[in-house]
Parts: sequence; C-alpha cells; structure tokens
Amino acid sequence: MVGASGGTLLVGVISDTHGLLRPEALKALEGCQHVLHAGDVGAKAILETLALVAPVTAVRGNADTETWARELPATTEVELLGNRILLTHDAANLWATPPDVHVVVSGHTHVPRCWTRRGVLDFNPGSAGPRRFRHPVSLGRLHITEEGIRGELLALDV
Repeated sequence: MVGASGGTLLVGVISDTHGLLRPEALKALEGCQHVLHAGDVGAKAILETLALVAPVTAVRGNADTETWARELPATTEVELLGNRILLTHDAANLWATPPDVHVVVSGHTHVPRCWTRRGVLDFNPGSAGPRRFRHPVSLGRLHITEEGIRGELLALDV
C-alpha cells in the first residue's frame, strides 16, 4: 500500500467536522491513499464521502451520539507501512503512560499540533468543520515511508 510518490504513503487526517465537510477539505485530501477521522464526525454521510477519496478509519467523538455512530470505536489502531498509529478523539488521559505506537492521532481540542512527545508523534489536525473561537480551520497529512513518519498541518483557506 505505497503511494505513487516514490515510496511514500500519503494519509489524510481530519477531525471535528461536526457534520460539515468543506470542499476545501476534500481538495486537500486528494491523492491520499488512506484517511483517518479522529471523531466528532457529525453525520454518517461525512464518512461515506471521505470513502470516495480513500479507505477511511474513524473513531467516535464525544459529540457523535446518534445511532449510526455506535458502530465507531472510541479508539482504534491501524498499521500502515509497519508504523502503528493509535486513533482516538480525546488523548488528554493517554499520556500518563506513553502508548506503544509510533503516532497518536487525536482531535477534540480543535487546536492543530504536530510534535514528538516521549518518542511518539503527537498529531492533532485541528478542526475541519465549523470555525470555533479563533482556531484555524485545518486538517493534516501524514507522509509515511519505511523510514518513518512526517506530519504536515494544513490551514484551509475558508
């Protein structure tokens, strides 16, 4: 499952859409071979539309309370090119004991971040849905190779 860009798997990372999937977000996800949604999806149609871009792995957020969302796990793990990625909506209580993964992807805060914590890439794409407070509308991408993972945050021009 390696992308056409010279051995790099491009993974789109989106969160906190809250029922709004902007055209700018879809454009930013073009070319991704996998999409991770870190919760607060807001509508099943969001996941169905994202699945037209690439295979989707998603988790349930605290605002995903409708019947369709019960099928989504609260936390899941996916392995891409030998890199284990933990996907959860709220990572606040996760760091007391560092998880045994390469990347933790979370949402919930609406604040984008990409930094290494205790040897693990801590990646939050921010919120791609309705603007909240003064936070940017954003999403992210993970560039995965056999040598490792590089995170990229993208502010959407909305």
